[in-house]
Formats: sequence, structure tokens, C-alpha cells
Amino acid sequence: MNPTVSVVMITYGHEDYIEESINGVLSQTFNAEIELIISDDCSPDNTETVIKKIIGNHPNGHWIKYIKHTENKGAIPNFVWAISQAKGKYIAICEGDDYWTDHLKLQKQVDFLEEHPEYSLTFHKIKELTTREEKFTYPNPDTEEIYTIEDLAKENFIITVSVVFRKNMEVLPDWLKYSPIGDYPLHMLNASFGLIKYFPQEMATYRVGSGMWSTQNKVDQMVNTMYCLRFLLLHFKKNKEVHQNLSGQYNNFRTALIQPFDHKKALDVKLKDYRYIENITSMGNLLKMMKIKIAKKLKF
Repeated sequence: MNPTVSVVMITYGHEDYIEESINGVLSQTFNAEIELIISDDCSPDNTETVIKKIIGNHPNGHWIKYIKHTENKGAIPNFVWAISQAKGKYIAICEGDDYWTDHLKLQKQVDFLEEHPEYSLTFHKIKELTTREEKFTYPNPDTEEIYTIEDLAKENFIITVSVVFRKNMEVLPDWLKYSPIGDYPLHMLNASFGLIKYFPQEMATYRVGSGMWSTQNKVDQMVNTMYCLRFLLLHFKKNKEVHQNLSGQYNNFRTALIQPFDHKKALDVKLKDYRYIENITSMGNLLKMMKIKIAKKLKF
């Protein structure tokens, strides 16, 4: 019998966080069967030891299907592979450094999807755990919201630890494993099957600064997002509004990326002008100019 919900958890080097992540899933109060697929991308630390201890000791340890790859696949291929293993009617995602904080999270989101077949994807408010002063994630509204794929095509406002979605595709597009970003294309693909529901309840914590994405610098994030958007532009080329919104997003990133180079060019011009003025107003040149003026007056 297939589980109702498959929870996908990818992990690499998360020995300090994985226990909290797993316990957040195993503590769920849910009226149907859950499977927790943990895909370990050949972690070099003690992640496996922590996971096996939980499997052996936790009363819900039997929910866990643990796989450790013998070779490192890379974050996105591991993400795509793990999702392909899901057997549930619904899929939730919790990466190995994030964690859920509400034991009714799955029940609330699955109940909504069961009652509203026109919706394909649900997500909710999250807590951002970070030492940074500025927020890394998209601001969470305090009211329930309904979004469409056209909205999502303008920007990615979904934090992956919060999602529960229908298993809309048996096989994901092959290009997804080559994208430098996995979650945004997945949300876009799911949104193409129905509406998006947002819940204002805070039910999970996103840990900033430990994952692949939040540790990248701004330039790398922009380049990788543009690379990802190229795949999405090709996939949604027949959907005029979605394609237009994705193009707008791509062009905004392109502008932001080349802006420093434009500033540098403008600065170079200003520096050249400054050096020219500095040169012609040097003491030597000023004396020459004075001599010429004096000579002209004497001649006159």
C-alpha cells in the first residue's frame, strides 16, 4: 500500500542538524501513512550514524527509508533522484538542515488539498534562523493568499521547507537535474497543474547560511538564477504570460548583474577626465600658460 505523503529529505554533511530535521517529521500527527525518504549524498561526516540511531530508537523510525549514495551525485541530481523515489499521493520537502515546528503541518496542508482539487501546491509562513541583519527570504504575508503560476513566474516567493504538493508528474523533466536550482523549477512545474495556497501560520524553520544556496554570494546567486530561468523559458515558451513574466525576471537579473560593470565604465571615464584636468592644471603647465600670457601682453 502506498503512503499518503512522501517526505523527501536530502542531506550532505548535516550531522549537526539532521536529528532536528528528522524529529520534526517523525513528530507529525497524521491520520494516514507517511514515508520519509532520506537521500544521503555520500556525506563525509557522521550524518549516517545519527540517522541510523534515530531509525533504531524512535517509535516512528520505521517511516524512514534511508539511502546513502556510494558516490557524491551533487545537490540537484540528488534532489531530483530523491523526489523520483516518492510513492505518496502528496510530497513534502524538508532538507537536512531545516526543520518543521508544527506537529499538524502535514495534516493541515493535506486536508486542504484533499478538499480543494483545483489547488496543486501549498506553502506557509516560515521562521528564518540567521545571524544576518537583513532578511534572506521573501517576506511572509500575515493573511491567507491565493497565487497562480503567473504570480510565481515573476519571482520565487516559496521557501521549500514549507511546501506540500500533489504528485503531479511520475517523471520529472530531464533538464531539471542540469539546472543549478532545483526547488524553483519544481514549484513552477507543480504550479502549472493548479492554484497555489499560502497559509500565514508559521510551521517550519529555514536555516540560513548552512545550505548550498544561502552560502553563495550575490553574483553566483544571480548567475545561477538566470541559468535556471533559461530552462524555464524554454519549458514554458508556449504560455505567453508565464513566459513574459519569466523574461522580465531574467532581464532584471541581467540588469543587476551588468550594473557594476556600467558603473566601472562610468568611473573610468571620470578618472580619465580627472587625470586630464590634473595634468593640464599641474604647476608646470600653469607656469607655461602664465609665461605665454605675459609674453603676449609685453608684445602688445
